Amino acid sequence: MQITTFNPMILTGKSDEVIKLFEELGFERRHEVENVDDKGITSVRMKDANGFCVDVAQIPTEKDIATMRMNVRDFDEAYEFLKARGFTNPQGDHIVESASARSCLLFSPSGFSIQLTQHIRKEDREKGAD
Repeated sequence: MQITTFNPMILTGKSDEVIKLFEELGFERRHEVENVDDKGITSVRMKDANGFCVDVAQIPTEKDIATMRMNVRDFDEAYEFLKARGFTNPQGDHIVESASARSCLLFSPSGFSIQLTQHIRKEDREKGAD
């Protein structure tokens, strides 16, 4: 399994406050995706001068969730790898899919979570159009 990035992610109902805090810590917005899965979810990727990244996603929740975002080249391989080790998808087998990414939140048997994501690279999208 090829992991391309691995960093903390905060799922929150108060993303403006969390983003402001990280901006005050020196992080800058690098990328933003709105209305993920047609559910009004917004995800912001932030990076500081040292190259550290944090993602902040606005979701309907009253309590923040700290998770880890793991980007991989092959979503299906990573998904099966984690499920074989007891990770569960709280939404059954629902996977968020868009033209540019596939993702889902998985929980380990002990309770920590990983936001598993595969970005669909431009060259892979172009192959699919053939």
